[in-house]
Amino acid sequence: MGDSSPRVSATLQQPTAGIIKRLRLENFMCHASHETHFGNHLNFITGQNGSGKSAILTALCVAFGCRAKGTQRASTLKDFVKTGASSAIIQVEIQNEGEDAFKHEIYGDVIIVERRISDSSTSSITIKDHQGKKVASRKADLVEIVEHFNIDVENPCVIMSQDKSREFLHSGNNKDKFKFFYKATLLQQVSDLLESIYSELSTAHGIVEELEIAIRPIEKELNELQVKIKTMEHVEQIAVQVQQLKKKLAWSWVYDVDRQLEEENVKIEKLKNRIPTCQARIDQQLKCVEKLSESVSKKKAKIASMLEKTSQINQMKENLKQTWSMAKKEALECERDCKCKTSNIQKMVKQKQMLEKQRQAICEQHVKNTQAEESDLEEKLKRLQNEVNDAELELKRLKEEEAPLMSSFHRQKDEIRRLVDKILDHEKKYHDLVRQIHNLQQHTRNKISAFGGDKVMNLLRIIERYHHKFKMPPIGPIGAHLKLLHGKKWAVALEYAIGRFLNSFIVTDHTDFRLLKQCAKEANYGHLQIIIYDFSTPRLTIPQHMLPDTEHPSILSVLQCENHTVINVLVDQGSVERLVLVDDYEVGKRVTFEQRIRNLKEVFVADGCRLFSRGSVQTVLNASSRQKTPRLCGSFEDVIKRLNTEASNEEKEANDCKRNKREAEIKLQELDKNMNLIKRLCVDAGKTVASKKLALEEVMHLHTAENNPTPLSSADDLIEEILEIKKKIKEEEFLLEGLQQKKHEAAGKEGDLKVEFDKLCDSANVEFASFEKAEREVVEIEKERDSAIKAKDHYEDIMKNKVLPDIKEAEEHYLELTKKRKASVEKASIICPESELDSLGGYDGSAPEKISAQLEALNCTLMRESQRYSESIDDLRMLYKKKERKIIKRQQVYKALHQKLDACRRALELRKRKFQRNATYLKSQLSWKFNGHLRKKGISGLIKVNYEEKTLMIEVQMPQNASNRTVQDTRGLSGGERSFSTLCFTLALHEMTEAPFRAMDEFDVFMDAVSRKISLDTLVDFAEAQGSQWIFITPHDTSSVKSGKRIKKMQMAAPRS
Repeated sequence: MGDSSPRVSATLQQPTAGIIKRLRLENFMCHASHETHFGNHLNFITGQNGSGKSAILTALCVAFGCRAKGTQRASTLKDFVKTGASSAIIQVEIQNEGEDAFKHEIYGDVIIVERRISDSSTSSITIKDHQGKKVASRKADLVEIVEHFNIDVENPCVIMSQDKSREFLHSGNNKDKFKFFYKATLLQQVSDLLESIYSELSTAHGIVEELEIAIRPIEKELNELQVKIKTMEHVEQIAVQVQQLKKKLAWSWVYDVDRQLEEENVKIEKLKNRIPTCQARIDQQLKCVEKLSESVSKKKAKIASMLEKTSQINQMKENLKQTWSMAKKEALECERDCKCKTSNIQKMVKQKQMLEKQRQAICEQHVKNTQAEESDLEEKLKRLQNEVNDAELELKRLKEEEAPLMSSFHRQKDEIRRLVDKILDHEKKYHDLVRQIHNLQQHTRNKISAFGGDKVMNLLRIIERYHHKFKMPPIGPIGAHLKLLHGKKWAVALEYAIGRFLNSFIVTDHTDFRLLKQCAKEANYGHLQIIIYDFSTPRLTIPQHMLPDTEHPSILSVLQCENHTVINVLVDQGSVERLVLVDDYEVGKRVTFEQRIRNLKEVFVADGCRLFSRGSVQTVLNASSRQKTPRLCGSFEDVIKRLNTEASNEEKEANDCKRNKREAEIKLQELDKNMNLIKRLCVDAGKTVASKKLALEEVMHLHTAENNPTPLSSADDLIEEILEIKKKIKEEEFLLEGLQQKKHEAAGKEGDLKVEFDKLCDSANVEFASFEKAEREVVEIEKERDSAIKAKDHYEDIMKNKVLPDIKEAEEHYLELTKKRKASVEKASIICPESELDSLGGYDGSAPEKISAQLEALNCTLMRESQRYSESIDDLRMLYKKKERKIIKRQQVYKALHQKLDACRRALELRKRKFQRNATYLKSQLSWKFNGHLRKKGISGLIKVNYEEKTLMIEVQMPQNASNRTVQDTRGLSGGERSFSTLCFTLALHEMTEAPFRAMDEFDVFMDAVSRKISLDTLVDFAEAQGSQWIFITPHDTSSVKSGKRIKKMQMAAPRS
């Protein structure tokens, strides 16, 4: 209780819908005029006996629709009218605020219920809004309000009158307590309702069964009539069948001959069909021979082409081999130069070592030299100087000759590389043009192949094979459905404008889209463009105001197509009605950028140039240098002629480049020969200059040593010379590094060319293998052609010796059967015309012998059955239909009643099970809540409810410090203990029920002062925590009840004597 008080107290501050704000009584029971204002929470009404306290609760019950007997205070409503008055008025104001308000927009914050009772036992109900205006006056409206606020005045937990308090609370009888529990939890009401429904269903079921039994004799009569009617109908059918069989028998002989004629005719047709079959096989073998012959021709042409290609590969191989040889030679030259430089460096190192030795020997030699030797040295010095000068001049001349040769050599090598690149480029262009010519020649034979080649042909064959799986056959390729008007003028422009659509296919939905994707995958046709469009859409009609306002043609105007779906796709996705064609670039510029034509999207020039503007941005896209093949031109002869010319030019250019390359290679060889000669002469001249200089330097050192007074200056000169040689050594080493780098580059180039040469060799091997395979295929095809020729001769022999003689024999037999049929028709026409037989269902194919046997059997049956009944079949049918309509109508009604009763019974059983579950749950909940209230005083207890015996027993366990006993009958408790346990039982029931207000009358009448004090405190605490409005009526003093904002106490006036 303490845990829930803070939570509930916050809620109690808000207005609660359904509580009683005011009660006004006029001439009701003992009250002439009375008015009571109730608080929102706890209300205590006290007064002496006879002051009219209980009349307040009775008035509330009557106001909310309770019958007079239900109040236990009167038997009729007129008994509530005060003695001497003609009518009584009860007016109740109900609070209508908060979330649970009832039709607040109509009634406002207060609903006023007014009930008038006259002394003639008539009463009326008036329901008003908060301003007192009448809103409703029907009892159903009052019931709706009562049900909305869950006000059940007959529930003892909502309004507990004096009689109910004495009957339930202060009685020790377990059956009375069960009745209180059963009624307070509404189980009594639900149980009574279920029992009454069950009783009514049983009664209804018995009535329906009695009605069904009542119609059984009529059903028996109906069955007997039906047997008679069927028997007589059977006799009539037999008589008709006899007449029909006589006519059929007459014509069956004719039809039997017809059957033989038909069989013979089928035989003749079958034999004649062998002629085209045999001829077809002959033609098939003949076509096979022609096809194989054509295949042999194509294979041989392919072999010739492969042979030419192989020769081209050999030429490329030879060219690459020469280039590789030149790179190899260049690498060897670089290696040779490196060795020469290395040799020069080694010589300089030796010279440096020798000068160091000379410097060491100068001092020793200076002492030995004489005057005579000095003269010889000077003469020798002059002679050596002249030789050095001559050698240097020769070396300089050779160097000057080597430089232009080296430059010419490199220029010639670059020229050869350039020519090789040009040859490869021209040969590639030539092969591309040859392939284009081959494709165009194929397109000339088959227009469809222009829009996808062999792949689209394979795809169309696969689509034809799976055509039954498509909802609508796919349309495509789009280009195959288009024709170009006005000749070939705009063919190139259309290729640039709508070329992306020409290979596309159109399907009607996503299912066909997925199926076409699978077909394309099977045909190995990757990246196939598929457009989804509704085929049922009619051809689009474009208003004139939506077309470009120009005299130049649009793409839509130059296209012709019989398929409206293709035109719709081009309009919807290609905007062809807004693409304009012009003759030249200048006109296109004026139309696109100057005139600003409405509805114009893009302009295409005849050569494929594309112009358009987007806002202020002007764009011009020139046609590609490699002109596209105009696939819509219809005839490709001009294109093939132009491509043949281009291919011839490319081939001529390649041959010219090859000739120039051969001439350049000859010149390169001569330059290489001359350059090698000059290099050798330069090397020899360099060696001569070095040796001469060395000899001159030795003599000069010797002469200097003799002329100097001391060897010190000569030694210094030698040191300077040694330093100079070291400097030259470093320069030569630097040049050597450059040569080595060049050698590595040449070696790398040689390696790359070798790899390229090896790849080309591998490619050549593949081509050679393909060439050999093609030759083997030619041999196999020729064998197949010979086999086809033999098969053709075989079928021609069968035609001559077997098929034609069999046909002649069958035709002679057919003429004999025709004569026999003519005679049979004349006999049958005497019995009946053939047209009458058709009206009887025609001939079913039975043999004449079988029909004769059937006719004899039916005649016997007809004689036997016609003697059984004397009634007319029409009278029997009328009587049967009359009784049948009557009984079928009743049966349908009874069947519908059974179905409804069964549905009601099932629903009733379901509700009974739910009622039992709820009863079990409420029993457990009551015991749990009862025990919870007892524990607040340290007492424990249990409530046992027995629904079979209709008893409720309360067990109480007193605290340990008092006595450890269990009391099963509350009469065994003291007065205070019994009052408190009974109060806990009542509060537990209150906690299980919901109502906006509750009222209790004289609940404490049999309690002593202490018990009353405990009970009042418990009730006040529970009422404050529970949150609804409470009205307590007692004749005792309530001064012991604590005061508070939520507690309102009212004192009734003493009764007049």
